[in-house]
Amino acid sequence: MLIIYAYLIKGWASLKRPQLLPKTPVTKITVLIAARNEEEGIHLTIEDILAQDYPKHLTEVIIVDDHSTDRTADIIRSYAPQGIKLHQMQAGEALNSYKKKAIAEAIALSTGELMIATDADCRMGISWLSTIVNYYETHNPVMLSSPVTYFEEKTWFEYMQTLEFSFLIGIGASFIGNKRASTCNGANLAYRKDVFYEVGGFKGIDDLASGDDELLLQKVAEVYPGRIGFLKHTDAVVYTHAKHTLKSFLRQRQRWSSKSTKYKNKKIVALAVYIWLFNVMLMVNTLLGFYDAYFWKVLLGLFVFKVISETIFILPIMRFFKRPALVWLAAPLSLMHIFYLVYIGIIGNSRKYVWKGRLVR
Repeated sequence: MLIIYAYLIKGWASLKRPQLLPKTPVTKITVLIAARNEEEGIHLTIEDILAQDYPKHLTEVIIVDDHSTDRTADIIRSYAPQGIKLHQMQAGEALNSYKKKAIAEAIALSTGELMIATDADCRMGISWLSTIVNYYETHNPVMLSSPVTYFEEKTWFEYMQTLEFSFLIGIGASFIGNKRASTCNGANLAYRKDVFYEVGGFKGIDDLASGDDELLLQKVAEVYPGRIGFLKHTDAVVYTHAKHTLKSFLRQRQRWSSKSTKYKNKKIVALAVYIWLFNVMLMVNTLLGFYDAYFWKVLLGLFVFKVISETIFILPIMRFFKRPALVWLAAPLSLMHIFYLVYIGIIGNSRKYVWKGRLVR
């Protein structure tokens, strides 16, 4: 585990804040959003996109309505005068991955060179698009992962999710920093349209509801291993909300975990299994401690090592997100990890789950 944490710490540290050069952008972009039953907040996302300081004549926004049963489509349609394009998916055979189909249909309709995907419940600053394009035009990546974080937390449970989610974003960034791209988040992901088609789009990974982000990233990494970037800049951050209940949180993590069955890079799978087994070992030591206190001593030593290592890794990430005060939650989060990672590792690959009102896998 020491080697793993050292590898992650090195990866994050190797990512430097990019120097954004003042230049007139020339890249035509298409913002992609797949939306299903998002009537409560999608207007905020659209307003943030309309407020961007990126040139309007170089910006296209396509929002795909994924068979919403609420007012989502009507809200999107009301922004047509401002240039927001609505595409409604047609009823057809039942699918397991409606979101991938929605994104693929939007890309087929797009006129941009660079696709920039986000979610219908996200918020962003006015320089989000211009920061991404500046990096793209300066460094020429074929795919660009950018930071995502939670905000507007109301409970300690949500604050802990922010820390845990930042840990996941940091891991993905660290692997990219080490030139071993493996994970990213689809709420803030950019890629060239021609590269999407070059790798076959979502073909081969379209049997899972999740994976429109990192499974696509792994396909791109096979063809362009050294041309995937992470934009370590606060102006590129996208904000979304933590889950309010334990049930919704576990469903989300189960969905994310289900992607691991499609990972082509077996080193990543081996790493995930190793981390899972480490947490299983901690849980087993907890139980064995009731028979022999020696195992509790072992547990304490391993747990202290885990907390210290994770704190060293997560502190600079939380400083980047300007939330260093949340690091004090590292110990209780590390304790929660022991049980929830073991649970998710099992259930994420063995059961169907409900997502957006659908039973999927």
